[in-house]
Amino acid sequence: MAPFRSLFTLLVSLTVVSGFAPASRSAVSKSSALNIVNPEVYEQAQANWEKDFGPLVKYGWGPTPLAEKWNGRHAMFGWFFICATAYCKGHGLIPDADALLDLKQWGTLATISNKDTISSERAIILIANAHAFGVSLMATICPPMFGDTLLLDPNHPEYERMAARNKEGFGYLPALNFGLTEEAEIMNGRLAMVGIIALVMSSAIFEKSMLDIVNDWVGGAYF
Repeated sequence: MAPFRSLFTLLVSLTVVSGFAPASRSAVSKSSALNIVNPEVYEQAQANWEKDFGPLVKYGWGPTPLAEKWNGRHAMFGWFFICATAYCKGHGLIPDADALLDLKQWGTLATISNKDTISSERAIILIANAHAFGVSLMATICPPMFGDTLLLDPNHPEYERMAARNKEGFGYLPALNFGLTEEAEIMNGRLAMVGIIALVMSSAIFEKSMLDIVNDWVGGAYF
């Protein structure tokens, strides 16, 4: 029953998030059944954001394709990390996974409440995420030359072009351009974000850890 419940949660998540998906006039025709969201709603939201938070807009903050792209990237990395963690757990690669940390050795940093401490598995996952966050932060402060930046740089020679591009959404359903394309990245990012929402909802509804939920989804392939 667990896979069917998880599938139901995923379908509910898709229904919920679809109400917030913008539809681009250029990408979706008015007669299309996919155009369930009036594009003027998204355009008005962008206009209101630009009016209220002008200083942030020039850096690319807000309901923009750039924000969607980076949110999707983080969601995709999150799935990679979750699956890698499940694999490590299933193959005994996490030392003393169920052992609780010693309060005297680690202090209150390792506590959940009162004197109950977290497990070694949870501590390792926490530290690994902290390292990943550090790398992400460094990439934001000092972006590599071959990649795009998290924020738009007003001093960049192509700032005007990037700012104009950041106002053009990909629509409710981006064009199916396979390969290393923006459309493919946006679609994969959206699926990853919806998957994260479904995973969190399933974990809360069924009162199971996210790793256990993922393992159920793949039919117990991890452990």
